Amino acid sequence: MDFAGGGGGGGASLSDMHQRARRLLLSVRDGVARIERLASAPTSSSYSSSAPLVGGSGAGDPAAAEEVRREMAQIQGLCAQMDRLWRSIPAKGQRDIWKRKVEQLSEEVDSLKDTLHKHSLRQRKRILEAKERAELFERANGESSHILQIFDDEAQARQSARNSSRTLDEAFATGVAILEKYSDQRERLKRVQRKALDVLNIVGLSNSVLKLIERRHRVDKKIAYGGMIITVVLMVAFWRLTH
Repeated sequence: MDFAGGGGGGGASLSDMHQRARRLLLSVRDGVARIERLASAPTSSSYSSSAPLVGGSGAGDPAAAEEVRREMAQIQGLCAQMDRLWRSIPAKGQRDIWKRKVEQLSEEVDSLKDTLHKHSLRQRKRILEAKERAELFERANGESSHILQIFDDEAQARQSARNSSRTLDEAFATGVAILEKYSDQRERLKRVQRKALDVLNIVGLSNSVLKLIERRHRVDKKIAYGGMIITVVLMVAFWRLTH
């Protein structure tokens, strides 16, 4: 609805100001979008610590950001003038319409201003992060040889521990096999003893012969147990030597 002829000279002035403000608003939108596109480009992340800052916040294109801020200030100035003019319109309906138009312009400008401010904060954060990464890389390059040496030492220690563990496992398995073999031999000796006793009882051998067999059995048991103990002692000694 055109109010160029309504509300006296104030209506025409409002219409002209509103059209000018809308054109500036479109330019501001394009400028903010262009700044954000430049900031998201791959080369925008490589800022140096001496990069120029716009409004103290930092932006991808200082000249473009400054132009956008200037146009925002012009729109806000036009909104202030229109806010005074619409109040002088006699018709209440037209006053309400122009009030809403001016408020919409002010809200859109505030929203774009907030977007530009957030963008500037992100840019400052990116610059700070890039500077911190550069400092970390410099320290890492200076200490790389020391760090690599530490990694080599740790790798050698882990390999040595794995070798010791594997050797101990093999020794333990050998000891278990020996003990099982001794156990099988003891069972066989018991069976042989029982058969021998049965045979001796049948043929009527003397008690002295039986006692001799029992003593031999006790000696065999001591030999078997001694072998087991010696095997365990050797395993423990080997484990201590490897650690």
